[in-house]
Amino acid sequence: MSAKPRAHPPHTDDTAPLMGNKPVRDFTLPSTGGTTFRLSDAKARALVLYFYPKDNTPGCTTEGLGFRDLHTAFRKAGAQIYGVSRDSIRSHENFKAKMNFPFELLSDEDEKVCQLFGVIKMKNMYGRQVRGIERSTFVLDRDRVIRREWRAVKVPGHVQEVLDFVKAL
Repeated sequence: MSAKPRAHPPHTDDTAPLMGNKPVRDFTLPSTGGTTFRLSDAKARALVLYFYPKDNTPGCTTEGLGFRDLHTAFRKAGAQIYGVSRDSIRSHENFKAKMNFPFELLSDEDEKVCQLFGVIKMKNMYGRQVRGIERSTFVLDRDRVIRREWRAVKVPGHVQEVLDFVKAL
């Protein structure tokens, strides 16, 4: 089962992760396809931002394939999907092509958007503590307000749970 959504703490300042019932601050990130993604330009009824640790790793590939396989259903529900990680655009372009993703991947190499959403965490990798992205998904509405978030996501069943939520919006 997917991770449980968290209650939203109040937003206190511009450096704290933005959660709650306020619109997410506008941001831009380099995107696959040679474009730049700007949050304020996204006009879908729902926006799915899924943050994942690294291109071409087992869990991230499985999660991406889940979003790929249900992409048509997300589109019918009025949602746009974007994957976000710290990988470079070059890495993203290769990953997207290899996996035939029909959605764009966004590159956050400087971690500004990852920090905005509070997804950078200390993780245990092979007995060592390292900074990395905690697998997380956010659904934003047309007004860029976070309607639901999932943290510490377990991949099996997660994409379907997100789709079910989007359909119920």
